Amino acid sequence: MLKITNYVRPQTLDEAYEFCQKRGNVVLGGMLWLKMQNRTIHTAIDLCDLGLDKIEEENDEYRIGAMVSLRALETHEGLNTLTQGAFCAAIEHIVGVQFRNSATIGGSIYGRFGFSDVLTLFSVLGAKVHLYHLGMLSIKEFVQLPRTTRDILVEVVIPKRKMQVVYLSQRNTATDFPVVACALSCMDGNYICAIGARPGAAQVFSDKMEILSPEITQESAQAFGESIANRAVFGSNMRSSAEYRKKVCSVLVRRAALMLREVQHAN
Repeated sequence: MLKITNYVRPQTLDEAYEFCQKRGNVVLGGMLWLKMQNRTIHTAIDLCDLGLDKIEEENDEYRIGAMVSLRALETHEGLNTLTQGAFCAAIEHIVGVQFRNSATIGGSIYGRFGFSDVLTLFSVLGAKVHLYHLGMLSIKEFVQLPRTTRDILVEVVIPKRKMQVVYLSQRNTATDFPVVACALSCMDGNYICAIGARPGAAQVFSDKMEILSPEITQESAQAFGESIANRAVFGSNMRSSAEYRKKVCSVLVRRAALMLREVQHAN
C-alpha cells in the first residue's frame, strides 16, 4: 500500500528541484507505477502547475514536456509523420487508452524501466533529455546516471532530422509488458538498433560492420538480426527465458530491417 504524508504542487522548477533533494520525497509523474508500490512517501511532488504538458514544435526539433501523456504522443500527427508511425506502434499496446491518458513521458523515461517501450524508441531517435540541474544529456548519458541522482526531468527533445524508423515488440498478450522490444532507425545512412525488455533497460547498437549497407536485403537483414541477438545481453523472468528472448530478438530485428527497407523505398 502506498502512503503519502504530504502533498505539494510547486509553482516553479526551482521549487520542485528543492523539494526533490530531500530523501523520502518523490515526484509523482502520472503515478501509475508508483501507486502499486508498498512504501511511505514523505512528500509527493506534483508537477502539474509547471506547464510541462505541451508538445512544442520548433524549426529543428520537437520539445516534449515531462507531463505530456503517452496518449498525446501516440496520437501526435507531427511525431508520427517524422517517424512513419513508430510512436503509435510503440505506445498503442501499453495497457489501455485510460492508462495512456494518465501515464506521462517523464515517468516513463525517468523511471528507466526495463520493460519500457518508450525508452526503447527514444533511444534510436537522437533524443536528448533536459534535466533541471544537470542540463541536456543524450539518452545514453541519462540511462547511465546513478539511480541515486535526484533531479527534475523538464522535457525530452527530438531533432527534426530526416529519419526512417520502425518499432516492433513481442508480447505474450496484447496489453502485457513486452517480452522483447525492438526499435530500428536510419539517419544519414547510419543504422541504430535498440533492444528493450531484455528484461533490462534498452541496449543500443550501431551497425558497426555495415551489414545493412549499401542496401537492405533478405540476407543482410537476417545477418543483422543474428548479429544484434549475439551482442545483446538477455535475462530470464516470469515472461520468458533468456534463450527465448535471444531467438525472438533475431526475428524482430530481421523483420524491422525489412520493414525499414519498405519505408526507405516509399520515401
